[in-house]
Amino acid sequence: MKRYFLEVAYKGTQYAGFQVQHNSHSVQGTIDKAVSTLMRVPVQTTGSSRTDAGVHALQNFLHFDTELPLHPQFLYKVNAILPPDIVLKGVYAVPEETNARFAAESRSYQYFLYNRKDPFRQDRGYYFPYKLNEAWLQEAAIIVSGYTDFSTFSKRNSQVKTYNCNILHSYWSHSEDGQLIYNVRANRFLRGMVRGLVGTMLRVGRGKLSIEQFHEVIQAKDCTKADFAVPPQGLFLVKVQYPDGLLLPVEKI
Repeated sequence: MKRYFLEVAYKGTQYAGFQVQHNSHSVQGTIDKAVSTLMRVPVQTTGSSRTDAGVHALQNFLHFDTELPLHPQFLYKVNAILPPDIVLKGVYAVPEETNARFAAESRSYQYFLYNRKDPFRQDRGYYFPYKLNEAWLQEAAIIVSGYTDFSTFSKRNSQVKTYNCNILHSYWSHSEDGQLIYNVRANRFLRGMVRGLVGTMLRVGRGKLSIEQFHEVIQAKDCTKADFAVPPQGLFLVKVQYPDGLLLPVEKI
């Protein structure tokens, strides 16, 4: 039995989320079906990171086990089966005990906002035509890095043992074409956490929440104090980091 990691990217607009769900169209379910079709046996993958409905990924990973040899054109063949909004970017051989979710050292997300109406960005960003104090936004992002308990920014009904996350970086930046981007990297994230952070920081940027009140919101450890109202299409999972040397590309595919 051999284990392989699949590196994928996808546009999440048409999906009910990443994870397989009964009676719902998911990214993972679509990938499982494509790989199963090629392998001619049922294949069930395990994902590294779950994304909500409408959220995109520039990089995500899954793993699966098989006793069968991979098709010599595995990458090409799977991509021919997958729909246009999902791409298989790489296939890697890993030790059989390596789990795509638990072996990850960190994950990085970006959230995109644009302030001028643009029909070409409506499914890949959040149209936010309001004035923002970017100095306050940046200060709030720095404050985030000083905390570890993010109970406030976890949606209810999350079955987790701890709400602690180690934030490795948190800051706002601009793209070359003027989009405002929130950048955050951590060892783990809670359900709805990035959108909760963005929505609450936007309240700071608009002057509806002071920096002192932002501290209080975090310290309250109460999800009703956060603002989760920002839409999913602005959120991208951009990188899943694994230990150096773990992922060995499969040759001749």
